[in-house]
Amino acid sequence: MLEQLSPVYPILDTSTLERLGLDPIPAAEALLEAGATILQLRHKAFWSRETFELAWQINNLCRDAQATFVVNDRADYAALLNAGVHVGQEDLTPEDTRRVVGPNALLGFSTHTPAQMIAAQDQPVDYVAFGPVFATASKDRPDPTVGPEALKHIRTLTAKPLVAIGGITLENASACWKAGADSVAVIAALYPQPATKQNIRARMTEWLQLSAMLH
Repeated sequence: MLEQLSPVYPILDTSTLERLGLDPIPAAEALLEAGATILQLRHKAFWSRETFELAWQINNLCRDAQATFVVNDRADYAALLNAGVHVGQEDLTPEDTRRVVGPNALLGFSTHTPAQMIAAQDQPVDYVAFGPVFATASKDRPDPTVGPEALKHIRTLTAKPLVAIGGITLENASACWKAGADSVAVIAALYPQPATKQNIRARMTEWLQLSAMLH
């Protein structure tokens, strides 16, 4: 569990990295070197032995950097890695996820409507995500975009740490924080072109500087 959620929540999405021709390990190293305190591995395809090895390596990098490692969707692999886990509406329920990962693992949960957010209040989760706030390219079948105004309403429905998700960039992140989000999840906007390790490190530094200015 986290005492406080970082205002910037970087996500290593393997399909995005593959599209950009990026190796996840140097990308993870760059984000952590810049000061990321949490890092999520998002892999929507089949989890092969090679995928687990990748997760193991990133988990070790996070441990060395004293950062929290989170696995998307897969409570079983999170338990094997002693890592956090983030689940969505179609994954294991938060109650079942908690049974797998234990009482102390960080557990996040995605919501897309006010009704889902209200239902999440009784769930054993450490933070709730809401979105997509803006249009996103990281999902094949994204939910309808909600915009910052809906995020402002959602803030009134939960006392849990709130993560804004979906299409968040350096240009629109401030609208999410001003609407009450404690953190913004970032995928594509982590990777400038050309996406060298040095440029990724510089971009993550930009994100952290922006969040520091607005918090």
